[in-house]
Amino acid sequence: MLIALIARDKPGALQTRLDNRDAHIAYLKDTGVVAQAGPLLDDDGTMSGSLVILDVSDMAQARDWAANDPYAKAGLFESVDLIEWKKVI
Repeated sequence: MLIALIARDKPGALQTRLDNRDAHIAYLKDTGVVAQAGPLLDDDGTMSGSLVILDVSDMAQARDWAANDPYAKAGLFESVDLIEWKKVI
């Protein structure tokens, strides 16, 4: 099952993102369930959120993955949506 995680950073939280970026990227690589990932950018090109495509067995696994993301643990996100996604191309 593919799940799109769309997370928006809290306003003014760029330093929190930068401080936790290495741990977040390691988590992306080490968990073995990330199909694609990258930051969302604001109008100035500054990182302001995340898009992660998870390949997991069910929504519960996606929720668990999201809760254990170092960014989430650091309190970076204002909102997180987990949406089942169907790859077409």
